[in-house]
Amino acid sequence: MKFFLSDSNECFEISENIFGKRFNSELIHQVVTSYLLVNRQGSKSQKSRSEVRGSGRKPWRQKGTGRARAGSIRSPIWRSGGVTFAAKNKKFCNKINKKMYRGALKSIFSKLFQQHRLIIVKNFIVENHKTKFLLEKLHVMKLTNVLIIIVKFDKNLFLSSRNLCNVLVRDVSSIDPVSLISFNNILMTVDSVKKLEKILI
Repeated sequence: MKFFLSDSNECFEISENIFGKRFNSELIHQVVTSYLLVNRQGSKSQKSRSEVRGSGRKPWRQKGTGRARAGSIRSPIWRSGGVTFAAKNKKFCNKINKKMYRGALKSIFSKLFQQHRLIIVKNFIVENHKTKFLLEKLHVMKLTNVLIIIVKFDKNLFLSSRNLCNVLVRDVSSIDPVSLISFNNILMTVDSVKKLEKILI
């Protein structure tokens, strides 16, 4: 497949195996749901009556005191007692095979290509770490809500974009389906496309 670079009139060959796939909404839904579940903390924890600190002896005798019978000070109905159905640490996971994950990414990239939301440039370099320089560069390209995918970490690009809520910079190896579908446009360099093709081959 041929793709014309946005910053020049040069023609660039992209893989049809990645950018020419059929859109599979069911697969993307499974992968996105699994990705969000894995990122849940699941760190909520409460103590049951067996874990609460305190004596196990009977507070007072069964009869004759005039008070309600009680067997333990760790009872859930007592103040500072245990929780009846205590919540515990939980792992939220929904297994997704590597083939399914790669297939979902291919399907998303194919849809982005079909909708002309994928922008490929030869190079994308910011000479200064100031945010205004990045904004000027994106303004020339008429981009406001964009995910920038690069090959390796660029300090100037990272520093200039970290204060922008509608601009995100990621390297190819750390892209995920949620980020891809969260932005209006995806900006990639030629080198990042080549590396992506090696990863998703």
